[in-house]
Amino acid sequence: MAKKKKTFILDTNVVLYDPMAIFSFQEHDVVIPITLLEEVDNFKKGNEIIHFNARQFSRELDTIFKDVSLGKPAKLPGGGTLRIETRVYPPESLREVFWEDKPDHRILACAYFMARELSSPVIIVSKDINLRMKARAMGILAEDYETGKVKNIEELYTGKRTIENVDETLLYTLQKEKNLPPDFFVLDPPPLPNEFFVFRNHQKSILATYSPFLPGWKLIEKHACYGISPRNAEQAFALHALTDPNIQLVTLAGKAGTGKTLMALAGALACAGAYRQVLLARPIIPLSNRDMGYLPGSVEEKLDPYMQPLYDNLAVIQHQFDEESKEAVELEAMLDDERLKITPLAYIRGRSLPRIYFIVDEAQNLTPHEVKTIITRAGEGTKIVFTGDPYQIDTPYLDSRSNGLSFLIDRMKGVSLYAHVTLEKGERSLLAEVASNLL
Repeated sequence: MAKKKKTFILDTNVVLYDPMAIFSFQEHDVVIPITLLEEVDNFKKGNEIIHFNARQFSRELDTIFKDVSLGKPAKLPGGGTLRIETRVYPPESLREVFWEDKPDHRILACAYFMARELSSPVIIVSKDINLRMKARAMGILAEDYETGKVKNIEELYTGKRTIENVDETLLYTLQKEKNLPPDFFVLDPPPLPNEFFVFRNHQKSILATYSPFLPGWKLIEKHACYGISPRNAEQAFALHALTDPNIQLVTLAGKAGTGKTLMALAGALACAGAYRQVLLARPIIPLSNRDMGYLPGSVEEKLDPYMQPLYDNLAVIQHQFDEESKEAVELEAMLDDERLKITPLAYIRGRSLPRIYFIVDEAQNLTPHEVKTIITRAGEGTKIVFTGDPYQIDTPYLDSRSNGLSFLIDRMKGVSLYAHVTLEKGERSLLAEVASNLL
């Protein structure tokens, strides 16, 4: 039985979240209200990722409608059509419900009247929960934009397993041999590439990983990286992934205080000699309604508060050494000649990144499209590390299921050049651990 064709009306936040969203609706029709174009126009200038998305969306529309009148539908690759709704439905017609004239209400009015004109179902698609609630209150079908969403965040890949009651002889053999063939441990389900394991019985436990490069089982021994020693099995797993030259993409997830950023920086410094530059970046997400333009000083001074958490982790590593030590002197030299550089994420947009150890902090505040854009900038010999907490979202149109970090973990598991670790034990302080768990 053929699917009934639907008409999807997009809200502005959808195309700013994913500028390629118009291609995600298969055989169904997509409508862009003219109000959306007006709002996108307000975002076309700027250096943040949302501004790049606005410009890319405009370019996509320009390509699609190059030879098609804006008043007529254009064909989409999936079989549906794309149409710019040039008629403006005045929100005055909905004044019984909404008394304010603003873009959201104009888009709602567009959906309201189109639903009465068309025989097919009309659905408004928005990342804005309040707009979806308003639509439903008016009898308009409304959905979140689901492309890129993880189905069940509670079942997200953690990158590690604990295997109980392992024969003691097997544990001693792995500890002695360091590397063993794939059939030495037979597990159900089978291990994924670069998955980490705690093998233990009532007397002994060891750490291991399944390496696709041997291939086989590899013993993991705890070792310090640039003065930072792992305090638990998860941090040992993380440092292994961060320093293994065969693994080109790493994600570290976990709540505040688990050591994600510190482990990433320590791992990067430990193998910095193999890379042209160690680059640390994070998206600029203000914690209030006042953006960086309100802050005094130069551009660099405005950005410093947003980059401070990265500097704090660097200070932790610096304090492991005396000022005159070889490591401290080398670290200062790396900062001076920018072999170690901390920068806002927007500043690397468009760059090619050959032989770079690239750490992206707070990756949960990125969209799946933004994460893809970053990874596709990787040049030969580059390693990329994403860190973040999928439950700590600082942007209004992302959640634990739709953010770029969760999307990346879900899509990349099982790929031989990828490793992931979810860190669960807080190591910052007892107070930080209690606050993270209870508040």
